[in-house]
Amino acid sequence: MPEGDSVYRAARRVQQAIAGRTLDRAELRVPRFAAVDLRGRTVEGARSRGKHLFLAVGPDDRGRDPVTLHVHLKMEGRIHVQRVGERWRFPAHTARLVLRAGDMEVVGTELGLLRALSPSEADRAIDHLGPDLLGADWDPGASTAEIVRRIEQRPSRTIGEALLDQRNLAGIGTVYRAELCFLRGLDPRDPVGAVSDLPATVTLARKLLVANADRAVRVTTGDTRRGRELWVYGRDGKPCRRCGTGVETFRLGGLADPDEPSDSLDRIAYRCPSCQPARATLGQSPTEENL
Repeated sequence: MPEGDSVYRAARRVQQAIAGRTLDRAELRVPRFAAVDLRGRTVEGARSRGKHLFLAVGPDDRGRDPVTLHVHLKMEGRIHVQRVGERWRFPAHTARLVLRAGDMEVVGTELGLLRALSPSEADRAIDHLGPDLLGADWDPGASTAEIVRRIEQRPSRTIGEALLDQRNLAGIGTVYRAELCFLRGLDPRDPVGAVSDLPATVTLARKLLVANADRAVRVTTGDTRRGRELWVYGRDGKPCRRCGTGVETFRLGGLADPDEPSDSLDRIAYRCPSCQPARATLGQSPTEENL
């Protein structure tokens, strides 16, 4: 599943490509919204909120109201931005959103969610989310305190599940969870109540995403060489980069409660048994300085 930094970059690419331009092709290839006609309207902008992407389209010349396209990439979704006429490097049948404005084209493939909403409906669609780690409205004190408050409401929940819950903080997926827990010396199965410094964990979470907001390849180790970018994610059975102990994986989550967010479902987690002992209270690691 693309994480908050990936969606942030996608929104920026769309913004740079078609914001302020008039749509001369607009196809929403989902049954419920297939008849929505956005041609002739101006793209007002694109923005992200956590893992959600929004494209604001203005009113038309007949006075019809503005429309906001709400996109969630889920597991397989991608946003492609290219010049009109360039060959699509993906099967055409996977395209769910096609927008063309002048010489630029935006195509969304295998999207998990695509909706055409009013601006107010779009705001309500995400009013349950916690503070966005990459949000323009981020406040180091207030935003961090709000995330901590939300996480601490369920002290017996595992920290790994709490970090994936977008109602607590928006933007973290399984990659950042693995890397964040490693850097903080936390077993993802530790209960929230056993985590000694939640504000420091939140601060580092934002630092990780901000450090990668402009990178094509995600890096948490400070080493951009291929295959050395991450500490533990994707390294099942391989030696820990810090101590040499074999990295282990396990499934975490799998809640059956229908009221729980999809991010609470069964997800893979990574851990170095030596660097992330159960109920660890390790302080800041020197490796954090490499971000």
